[in-house]
Amino acid sequence: MLEKVITISREFGSGGRELGMKLAERLEIPFYDKELISLSAEESGLAEEAFLHYDEHIPVLLESLELNLYSPFSSIYEVSMSDQVFLAQSRVIRKLADQGPCIIVGRCADRILKNSVNLFVFARLEDRLRRMNSLGTGVEPEVMESKIREVDKKRKDYYQYYTGNEWGKAQNYHLCLESSLAGVEGCLRAVLAYLNCLR
Repeated sequence: MLEKVITISREFGSGGRELGMKLAERLEIPFYDKELISLSAEESGLAEEAFLHYDEHIPVLLESLELNLYSPFSSIYEVSMSDQVFLAQSRVIRKLADQGPCIIVGRCADRILKNSVNLFVFARLEDRLRRMNSLGTGVEPEVMESKIREVDKKRKDYYQYYTGNEWGKAQNYHLCLESSLAGVEGCLRAVLAYLNCLR
């Protein structure tokens, strides 16, 4: 059995989370996505509500900051809540990786860990829209399209801010999977075949 953590980065609505759950079930290893929020809150002592609010958010920078108004002891130099959340989640991700193979979705886990197998799942916008609308969210298609673009931009900005790397760029991952053509099941078979080739 592969003794590595598998990380999954994904476009919103591409089926990356579903793929992760199916892969974890097939490999009989733990799966972590939203679970990281409660684990990180417990680890850090910060309120879980803070993690829910700041999860995959970057700090908002002051637009007009006149540095001469602040001393090195000013509160402006305090660690932002977004940074505290990222650091706490990073510690939990490393701790989970130390415990053995698992699957971790999002949260820059592919850059936080040094020896993981990193996947990226993407799909055509129309297929992601169809997928999200089929889930019975009650959201109008044009509103859902706006939501998809907004979440993707947030993930891209978060990844760039905390890793300095480009989210979704093939060179940053071991395997990129387009779920429009093969579906989640096809992607699952492709990942299993890829994992079987690893030493």
